[in-house]
Amino acid sequence: MSRASDFDDIIDEARLRDEIELAYRETSTLADARTRVVALLKQANADGRDRARALLQSDRKGLLCARRLSHLTDTLIRVVYEFAIARVYKVDNPSAAEHMSICAVGGYGRGTLAPGSDIDLLFVLPYKQTPWGESVVEYMLYVLWDLGFKVGHATRRVDECIRLSRADMTIRTSILEARRICGHDGLFKELTARFAAEVVAGTGTEFIQAKLQERDERHRRQGQSRYLVEPNVKESKGGLRDLHTLFWIAQYFYEVGSGEELVARGVFSRAEYTRFRKCEDFLWAVRCNLHFVTRKPEDRLTFDVQREIARLLGYQARSGLTDVERFMKHYFLVAKDVGDLTRIFCSALEVNHAKSAPMLDRVLGRLARKKRRPLAGSASFFIENDRLMVADDRVFERDPVELIRIFHVADREDIAFHPDALKLITRSLRLVDAALRDNEEANRLFLEILCSPRRPEAVLRAMNEVGLLGRFVPEFGKVVAMMQFNMYHHYTVDEHTLRCIGILSDIENGRIQESHPLATEIFKSGIQNRTALYFALFLHDIAKGRPEDHSVAGAKVARKLSPRFGFTPAETDLIAWLVEQHLTMSMTAQSRDLADRKTIRDFAGVVQTLERLKLLLILTIADIRGVGPGVWTGWKGQLLRTLYYETEPYLLGGHSQLAREKRIESARRELDFALADWPADERERYLARHYPPYLLRVDIDSKLDHAALIRSADREGRRLATRYETKPFEGVTEITVVAPDHPRLLSNIAGACTVAGGNIVDAQIFTTTDGMALDTIVVSRELQHDEDELRRAERITRLIEAALEGREKLPETIARKVVGSKRPSKAFVLETQVTLDNSLSDRFSVIEVSGLDRPGLLYDLTRAISDLSLNITSAHVATFGERAVDVFYVTDLLGQKILSSGRQAAIRRRLTHAFNGTEPEAKAPARKVAVG
Repeated sequence: MSRASDFDDIIDEARLRDEIELAYRETSTLADARTRVVALLKQANADGRDRARALLQSDRKGLLCARRLSHLTDTLIRVVYEFAIARVYKVDNPSAAEHMSICAVGGYGRGTLAPGSDIDLLFVLPYKQTPWGESVVEYMLYVLWDLGFKVGHATRRVDECIRLSRADMTIRTSILEARRICGHDGLFKELTARFAAEVVAGTGTEFIQAKLQERDERHRRQGQSRYLVEPNVKESKGGLRDLHTLFWIAQYFYEVGSGEELVARGVFSRAEYTRFRKCEDFLWAVRCNLHFVTRKPEDRLTFDVQREIARLLGYQARSGLTDVERFMKHYFLVAKDVGDLTRIFCSALEVNHAKSAPMLDRVLGRLARKKRRPLAGSASFFIENDRLMVADDRVFERDPVELIRIFHVADREDIAFHPDALKLITRSLRLVDAALRDNEEANRLFLEILCSPRRPEAVLRAMNEVGLLGRFVPEFGKVVAMMQFNMYHHYTVDEHTLRCIGILSDIENGRIQESHPLATEIFKSGIQNRTALYFALFLHDIAKGRPEDHSVAGAKVARKLSPRFGFTPAETDLIAWLVEQHLTMSMTAQSRDLADRKTIRDFAGVVQTLERLKLLLILTIADIRGVGPGVWTGWKGQLLRTLYYETEPYLLGGHSQLAREKRIESARRELDFALADWPADERERYLARHYPPYLLRVDIDSKLDHAALIRSADREGRRLATRYETKPFEGVTEITVVAPDHPRLLSNIAGACTVAGGNIVDAQIFTTTDGMALDTIVVSRELQHDEDELRRAERITRLIEAALEGREKLPETIARKVVGSKRPSKAFVLETQVTLDNSLSDRFSVIEVSGLDRPGLLYDLTRAISDLSLNITSAHVATFGERAVDVFYVTDLLGQKILSSGRQAAIRRRLTHAFNGTEPEAKAPARKVAVG
């Protein structure tokens, strides 16, 4: 509890009164006095808030800071009220009608206040009123507004308070927490006595239901997971509002005024109440610092401020985690503790509530009379009111393996846990030791839970919520509540892993077949190592937060853990391989040219067997989808399917090993046959327009679309032709451009897409023998309905045409677009990396550029590549949160790889400048020459 001495340095009330009295005596009018008084109050408020902030930075006690700010505000309100009734609206002999009680309500009523919070006041007036009361209230409000306070207020008689409380749950809650600041004590006592007798009495069930429904709705709005990486400290699951909800219910149902009384009532143990206080103090420290840093009532802990809050709270980098990652891990552990306390509280509430009234329909059960039924083959557990319950409080002490078995039973019976069972599990975690971890039966049960054909995610999440999962698998415990400080991952590592398991189960059971037909078909046709796949997915991020690469370190963990769970040496090798390579397929699909045979050949060399390819594909899909909403796209799915289908023949030994010349001739004959309805001479001329790379790399359907576009342009005498097509399943829109070739063509197309808001994810660039360029650009789909997306595609295409015809001045337009765009967050600092690799392709140099994403980036990069006299044959653009990874397959003007080390160094320097937006003045570009 706070002591009076905790507030001594915040404000000197007696001194402030003396200063105000002196100011009053030194002025001749009330208007002048008011001006002086407001100035003194403003200064006192500013000094007090500065002192509260300084004390928070030194002692880091968040709850105490909130109480200091509440005390400061109380003092200012008392002083304003006393000045108003003593000097402005003085009544020498006040009647019963000339009284009022000024009460703090809402969060302020609890005696806590965040720096940017509103001040909620209730002016309680007597039954008979005079103009005096209205005048005093108005005077006080105007002074408080002049001080810069945001005041929420209500002026009511006691009767009105009672009547409105019965009808409105929000008003009822606010009066439940009402606290008298100043004014008539009798009015406040009358309000609280009548509120208890006429509103609270006999309405416990109604209030509890309403508050829990409010909580669930709030969680739905904020996101059901408490492990979102930019949480709302107040409103998110596991935040301050959840603690407030518990205390509201405690005040209402148990009629307690402090948390200490909950210990006396047996609701919380002393240790649990201590945890409650620590959670509350930590969350208040975060919230108060958040308001001070942002200078506004901002409760969302965004990336922009996380690092600064971590510094203010004293976190430092350690054990492979940065300071901000350690802070956020602590935050999520606190949010998890809040969830534990909620379960314990609801369990106690159910036990007590069942004695006097029917159970609550949802949270507190469905039946007042207990209905029990035994479980076949188990004396340790039984079913009570359709929930899994323990036989007695010593079940786990007699046999710690039952800690795992109870979750196995919950999965098998598809049944929820009784809150008392979860409470006992939480209090029995000390029983999880090396002996239990090495127990063959316990490990068998756990593996069956993980690989359950039902819904393993729900049971594993319950294990994680009570703290058992991290205790039983300590390596997993290290990533519990661990966040990754980037914009790509939406959840903590443990939450991401559990979501991945759920997605894998959905794929296996055909619940998301429409989105993942290939993965679903692979499961249906049968895989040899289903259990190994589930276990590898469980371990794929197990080594996050370590200094070394988490994939390599994770493989080491897999080799250590797999034998414990009964896997053979061959299965252990497979699991370790899947963990080590879990990013390989995704990175290859998104950043390599899948039409390049060397890409497929190298990937097949890594995978080696068809079974590994199947497992890696499914694991990759689950991993990407588990990152967060919107991360998985149909285009990523199409890339993965393409990589799978291109690699499969290599692994089966059936891929054509024909010489390049024979493959070129085969592709030419295929196109010739497909154009059989063209006149022979026209067909011959058309085939002669394409260089071999085009014939080898483009599928026949696209070749026919291109042929129709080019033929139509020739007949109409147009040098510029475009077409667009939506691909709903892939989630992309494809734009094809035929135009006279020139060095800045791709750059202009990229610039036009930037201006039009089109996000390019892929590009294929070809040149014809008559100097025309045939470029295919793939942009992310944005609109749900095809007709809307087609209109958007038309708008992008029209802008591309305007840019290529010189009707749109791109540099100026892009500059305006970039200025108006959201800039990258200052929270992230990424080193720009440029690599040039000649080993990834037989015919092209591969340039990979990565760093902090920004508007107009692709335009700047492609323009710089043009200035470097390089030909781009394909571009692959990917973003991972704040990080952009752009890959270009290029040659020099003679169609050769870039082999000179000096030339490579110049390319890296120039592209680094372009990526960072600091590129030097461009020289006149050389003309792009067709590649044969």
